[in-house]
Amino acid sequence: MTGEPLLNVSIFMVIVAVTLFVVYRVSSRNVTTADYYAAGGAFSGVQNGVALSGDYLSAASFLGVSGAIAVHGYDGFLYSIGFLVAWLVPLLLIAERFRNVGRFTMGDVVSFRMRQRPVRAAAANSTLVISAFYLLAQMAGAGVLISLLLDVRSGGGQALVIIAVGAVMIFYVLVGGMKGTTWVQIIKASLLLVCVLLMTVFLLGKFGFSLGNLLDRAAENNSLGDAVLQPGAQYGKTDTTKLDFVSLSLALVLGAGALPHVLMRFYTVPNAYQARRSVLSAIWAMVLFYLSTLIIGYGASAIVGSETIVSAPGKENSAVPLLAFEVGGPILLAIVAAVAFTTILAVVAGLTLTASASFAHDVYANVLKHGRPAPGSELRVARITAVVIGCLSIAGGILAIGQNVASLVALAFAIAASANLPTILYTLFWKRFNTTGTLFSMYGGLGTCLLLIVFSPVFSGGPNSIIKGVDFSLFPLSNPGIVSIPLSFLLGFLGTVLSRDRADQDRSDELEVRSVTGIGATIG
Repeated sequence: MTGEPLLNVSIFMVIVAVTLFVVYRVSSRNVTTADYYAAGGAFSGVQNGVALSGDYLSAASFLGVSGAIAVHGYDGFLYSIGFLVAWLVPLLLIAERFRNVGRFTMGDVVSFRMRQRPVRAAAANSTLVISAFYLLAQMAGAGVLISLLLDVRSGGGQALVIIAVGAVMIFYVLVGGMKGTTWVQIIKASLLLVCVLLMTVFLLGKFGFSLGNLLDRAAENNSLGDAVLQPGAQYGKTDTTKLDFVSLSLALVLGAGALPHVLMRFYTVPNAYQARRSVLSAIWAMVLFYLSTLIIGYGASAIVGSETIVSAPGKENSAVPLLAFEVGGPILLAIVAAVAFTTILAVVAGLTLTASASFAHDVYANVLKHGRPAPGSELRVARITAVVIGCLSIAGGILAIGQNVASLVALAFAIAASANLPTILYTLFWKRFNTTGTLFSMYGGLGTCLLLIVFSPVFSGGPNSIIKGVDFSLFPLSNPGIVSIPLSFLLGFLGTVLSRDRADQDRSDELEVRSVTGIGATIG
């Protein structure tokens, strides 16, 4: 693949310039915390749904899932199924109730009928850890994409690109707030959907609009042969890989509805009805996207070949760029590169805004200032925190250059499902749930998950481990979800029934009425 780096950069800069202009135009209305954190609840359900899909569809989805299908076939498509099924949890259980109860952050919901300070601190800790895993993966992914698509091979060159990505992202968050970031997500999601749909139509047309012809050619050009069309090519070879897949599936399906930057999107709409419409719109956008990845993945196998993909610098992640170059030459490759970079920018902007809002609103305003911050100070702290988090993510991305960070996103899902989901569901649906149960569930799930990750093959003992040359892995699975998620539910239950804490009955009744009817739910 011999793309045109100048063309790639030019198209990317045009897209960035458009998004910067949009962010600048909407920034004049960022005058209150409600504007900065939740865009004043001004977006419709459809607009927010497109933005929600933009928040969720990262570069890993665009490049990684298609690459997994191209190389592993059916087993790679299971990622797409998991990511889609995951949205049933927020649709059926969380979206409307969460919007009615909360105001700006996850901490508003889980602390509603609990002791405010310890629970808000726990929620902030969880949010920051999940955001750190996600941010590290995205920023390091920027370095990988640059080396693959712009032919920047040196560590210094990749570091400069990561710094540039981080600087633009900080500008998005500081100037645009949630309103600017939402418009960036809408632009990014629209570009991504148009890109994958056009590639899908072109590929189907190339094979006479016959899916059978495409699959036959994919099997011929794949080293697995006909096995690429059946389950078991990647998972199912040993009992450990089977269990690892179950664990990964649990994390993906249960983690999506507990990711802080996804939850925060439910506050950018005026009411619970629009929150539900947001999820429905996001699901339809992602149905189109993940169905397209099936065609693009098998199309890459058919046209490029699995051996060529695996031998390329980015391995599986190179499947889409290689396919784009084969079918559309340097221009289509440049468009794919630009969309991939915009994807990273949009996702890291959303993550940074969520993490800074959690620190400023939960820790500074409600823990340190006891809910009475000086006028304007919370917004100032949020912006300072965004700069600090942005700089830390740049440093983390530079340090992670060349290391295996592909599984960090899946680990972020596992942490979210372990630390956040049990607490959210217990808070919304179990009136007896109390402060002790909340702290047991959040810190127990978070601590267990982090401990198992450190002693798993992700960190040491494997060929793709983050730390090479040492082996202190004691836990055999790469994803801890199968252990940490049920344990978090159990700890929340035990902490509640064994403690002397008593739930605030009045606040419990108020939460139940408010979560179902929306009476008392406001933004501002």
